[in-house]
Amino acid sequence: MQSLYLLLNLGSLSIPLIFSFHPRLKFYQYWKSLSMGLLVSFLIFIPWDIIFTVNGIWGFNANYFLNIKLFHLPLEEWLFFICIPYACVFTHYALLEYFPGKTLSIKATKVVSYSLILFFLIIAVYNLDKWYTLINFILASIIIGIVLLKTPELLRSYYLTFLIMLIPFFIVNGILTGSFITNEVVWYNNSENLDIRLFTIPIEDVIYAFSLILVNLFIIRLHRTYAI
Repeated sequence: MQSLYLLLNLGSLSIPLIFSFHPRLKFYQYWKSLSMGLLVSFLIFIPWDIIFTVNGIWGFNANYFLNIKLFHLPLEEWLFFICIPYACVFTHYALLEYFPGKTLSIKATKVVSYSLILFFLIIAVYNLDKWYTLINFILASIIIGIVLLKTPELLRSYYLTFLIMLIPFFIVNGILTGSFITNEVVWYNNSENLDIRLFTIPIEDVIYAFSLILVNLFIIRLHRTYAI
């Protein structure tokens, strides 16, 4: 089914896009700031994606995309970096709207942040020969550190909303990595990762998603605060 990856992208986007115009959420008001977040995340994650694809660290099953490529990446992969962040950022703000005040304390946020940074750096140092693990965990550490320094309030809510986002993540990314289908949409060279799977999902993908969404939210927060 060559349209599977495209349908996953559009399916992920559809409901958040429709409800962006809900009178209580008014998420369309975030579009300008979100476009800045998407641009920055493109600049970070697309070159990484291209380099890893060219070097066989991961790749794509031609049976599940339309065979239209740009810089070695399927069109659907480019759309992934629009559709998935949009859906996740929408989810974050919708949860804040409907569950106000559900945040960690500043102290707890700092403890979680410093613990994650230390843990991620230890994982990276002990896996210098695994490129996906190394780059993934180092980048996550850097992003957490920057956000903690600049906008710690974001992390107070994000650590909780990300846990909710993991529910659709396991569905969509599960399909991409081979759950419920004959072969995976995205394959991985396991010599370049920890080879630890959550169902069919490499554990690195969870951290990858964490960083991708956090970058978008961070830029949105900066844009709306400082009108950069």
